Amino acid sequence: MLRTLAAASLLAAASPLASQTLPDPVKVGGLRDAALDNDHYAWDIVEGLTTEVGPRLAGTEAEARAREWAVKKLTAMGFANVRVEPFDMPVWVRGQESAEIIAPFPQRMVVSALGNSGSTGPAGITGEIVAFDSVDALRAAPDSAVKGKIVFIDHRMVATSDGIGYGQFGAPRRQGPTVASKKGALAIVIRSIGTDHHRNPHTGVQVFSDGATPIPAGALSVPDAEQMVRILKRGQPVTMRLVLVSQNIGTRQSGNVIAEVPGRDPTLPPILVGGHLDSWDQGTGAIDDGAGVAIAAAAAKRIMDAGRPLRTIRVIWFGAEEVGLFGGLDYRARHGKEPHYALIESDFGADRIYRVDSKLGEARRSEAEALGKVLAPIGIVTGKFEEADGSDIGPMLADGLPGITLAQDGTRYFDIHHTPDDTLDKIDPAQLRQNVAAWTAVLGVLSGSIEEPKRPKRR
Repeated sequence: MLRTLAAASLLAAASPLASQTLPDPVKVGGLRDAALDNDHYAWDIVEGLTTEVGPRLAGTEAEARAREWAVKKLTAMGFANVRVEPFDMPVWVRGQESAEIIAPFPQRMVVSALGNSGSTGPAGITGEIVAFDSVDALRAAPDSAVKGKIVFIDHRMVATSDGIGYGQFGAPRRQGPTVASKKGALAIVIRSIGTDHHRNPHTGVQVFSDGATPIPAGALSVPDAEQMVRILKRGQPVTMRLVLVSQNIGTRQSGNVIAEVPGRDPTLPPILVGGHLDSWDQGTGAIDDGAGVAIAAAAAKRIMDAGRPLRTIRVIWFGAEEVGLFGGLDYRARHGKEPHYALIESDFGADRIYRVDSKLGEARRSEAEALGKVLAPIGIVTGKFEEADGSDIGPMLADGLPGITLAQDGTRYFDIHHTPDDTLDKIDPAQLRQNVAAWTAVLGVLSGSIEEPKRPKRR
């Protein structure tokens, strides 16, 4: 109750326009607190998805089963207009994987193929390691230093709450294979883009560009990459045998699963909330992004349970995000020119939300401020008013559509990201509920007044 009263006093201090047009702050605070105390929808969704479907590599039979599961789940929860918007995409799958140092100190290492890796074939390849500490150093090297060798790229990614290093330290994975290929490398292995010291390699997508021929491309676990550095420092030539068997299996189907909480005024632009349904094939995709789709749907369901909002809430579980944002781009192609009231995406795990950023425009500044005030009682600070982000919604935000970011604590996210460790036990139920509470509060503000269902009169 204290949280609700605090929210009421803060929202009451908003501008006159906000106080006239925004929903009742006491009601929004009550919805938020109820979610914080006892939400079970999000856990039920992510537990069911990871248990009954498991890994969901885009374009495969497993992702198709996930879409079928999602349609049944969202329908059973009472959402309206549940449907799949399908699209085609190229599909790559992994096979056998192994790596070992042949000389000077023979030993096995743990490796995982990067998305779209070329194949070594079952017999594998053997080559001398040539090492670099960055993609820029690889670019600067003469082709003769790389040709016919296995490139190794090291880096020093560190953990941060906002994950800001992912852009910088992801370069060895994203650009490294193309640069190595164009210089004539036999293959490339990188230090995993991760902040852990588990012996689990981190996979992730990369695309051979600029006419580069696909070559085998893999990620060593962080401990194995550090072992490689120590071996190299001994000053002797290092030879590796690498097996990365993979193949492109052609065009297959993916799709976006969409459901709605219909608003009382269908002429108003909808609020889009979502995450991505697909995952990599090693873990069960709990934090990336089973938690995200669960948070979005749970918050929308809590608004639906409270009554009928003024604006429609559109829940979207994007397909094929991990391998190229195919779902987000397909939605943009179909619906991107339609007006949307706001776009919100959850795709950074399930740890607590600590900041809200928004890009609603100056005319809606009071609304953005109200979001901060209703979130403050659960420890969320107000950030920027000119910025929002999200993986699948990013292109539409860049097009000028309004959006909101509920920033989660990512300190441990890249310990788990894209590894076999992405499993249900990594989700803290209390922090998951805090996410749902924040999303519920945001939807309570954005969706307009919520009309409670009429109850039958007692006779």
